[in-house]
Amino acid sequence: MREASSAQRKELRKLAHHLEPLVWVGKEGLSDDVIAATVEALASHELIKVKLLALKEERKAVAREVADKADCVLAGVIGHVVILYREHPDEEKRHIKLSTS
Repeated sequence: MREASSAQRKELRKLAHHLEPLVWVGKEGLSDDVIAATVEALASHELIKVKLLALKEERKAVAREVADKADCVLAGVIGHVVILYREHPDEEKRHIKLSTS
């Protein structure tokens, strides 16, 4: 999992407010297909929401696992929704410019 400052995570949560979840993690948990869909969505959108159907106690652990496996920033967990960010490798295609603080 990549790291971001608390100010950057706050900025990402703000930017993600209007987004709808693009990936769903069902009762079966994480599968290779879910991780592949997450990676693909991050490559297209940079900032995404993932909807979890995990139990309350498991949500943060599942969120961290998704971020680790997809190699992205875990910007936040709000209820059943996880906000993930990964900067596009091509600078010309980046939609989000994070502050460096």
